[in-house]
Amino acid sequence: MNAPTAQASLNLRLRVDGDWPFILDLWVAAWRVTYPEIDFEERRDWLRRRIRELEATGSVTLCLFDAQSTLAGFVVINPADGWLDQICVAPDRFGAGFGASLLSAARNVSPRLIRLDVNADNARAIRFYEHDGFSRVGRGANTLSGRETVMMEWRPQGA
Repeated sequence: MNAPTAQASLNLRLRVDGDWPFILDLWVAAWRVTYPEIDFEERRDWLRRRIRELEATGSVTLCLFDAQSTLAGFVVINPADGWLDQICVAPDRFGAGFGASLLSAARNVSPRLIRLDVNADNARAIRFYEHDGFSRVGRGANTLSGRETVMMEWRPQGA
């Protein structure tokens, strides 16, 4: 069975408090597929605190819903500095264009620059970002896991 593809009937809107259970479930499920050896269930409270802290300092959380009003993904980005802290797509939607839709929404919020960290051993994510015009600009470390990260950046062509 093929993954559902992103369609024009998608709905993108700012996060509301009622979205928390769906955001947390989606985030845990997506990371469980990527890093099954890490217990992301234990990190739910961390994610909620992290997003609230980011929103308190100007970031916006955009939720992407499919035609059935099911949360397909979300992105957290700060329009002031272009920092994309979280982007997450439901595992059954991987490769179906939902991530590209979320990056497009992020570019609307921060049209001059998007910066992010991605785990260096997450080859699928790195390919996704590079395919979408991001460049590698440095290295770092994930503050929770200690894993090496790749810092990536997108700017409009000619900027």
